[in-house]
Amino acid sequence: MNIRRPRLPRTRAGQRRLVQAVMAASVLALLPATWLYVSTADRLGTTADAPRAEVAVVFGAGLWNGEPSPYLAHRLDAAATLYRAGRVSVVLVTGDNSRKDYDEPDAMRGYLTKHGVPDARIVSDYAGFDTWDSCVRAKKIFGVDRAVLISQGFHIRRAVALCEAAGVDSYGVGVDAKHDVTWYYGGTREIFAAGKAALDAVFEPDPHFLGPKEPGVRRALAAGAE
Repeated sequence: MNIRRPRLPRTRAGQRRLVQAVMAASVLALLPATWLYVSTADRLGTTADAPRAEVAVVFGAGLWNGEPSPYLAHRLDAAATLYRAGRVSVVLVTGDNSRKDYDEPDAMRGYLTKHGVPDARIVSDYAGFDTWDSCVRAKKIFGVDRAVLISQGFHIRRAVALCEAAGVDSYGVGVDAKHDVTWYYGGTREIFAAGKAALDAVFEPDPHFLGPKEPGVRRALAAGAE
C-alpha cells in the first residue's frame, strides 16, 4: 500500500503562504490562553493576599486510594489556612462523584475536618465534573456571588475566568506545587483547555447536571453567624 507523503510547496510564493498559514494557526491557537492571562491579571495572589470573602471554592484534583491526591491536598491546605485566618467562613468543595467508588467531595470534606475546618462550615458539590460545571453550579445551585477560588497555578487562571463568566466575582489563590511530571502535564493541558474555556465563556452551556437549588452555603453562613 503506497502512502503519499505531503509535498512542500516548491515555489517561494507557495512556501511563503505555508509559513503564513502556520503562523496564523499558531496565533489563533494561543488566543484563548492570552485571554486567560489578560482577563485574570489583577485577580490572582496567595493566601496572604486573598481578600475577605464568605466562601472559598476548592476544585477537585483526583484521589489516591480514596484520599486526596497531593495536588488536591495542597489546595485543601490553602483553604484550611484561609478559614483559620478568618478570611473565609465557608468552604465549598466541588468535585466528581459520578460513581459510587469515587467520591472527591467527601474525601475533601474529611481532609478539611482533620485540618481544623468544622464540618458545618463545609458544603459539598457532588457534580463538579469540570471547571465550568463547578463555576455554574456555585452560582446557580449554591447561590455564590463572590468567592476565593483555590487551585494550582497552572489551573487557577482558567478557574477565575470561567467563574467570572458564570457570574461569580472571583479572586484566585494559586497554591505551590512540585514541578514534577504531573505539573508539566497540567501546564501543557491548560493550553488546550483554554480553547474550551473560551467557548464555555461565550456560549455558556448548561453543566452536565444542574438540578434544584441547594441551601447548603446559606445554611453554613447562617450557622457561622449564630
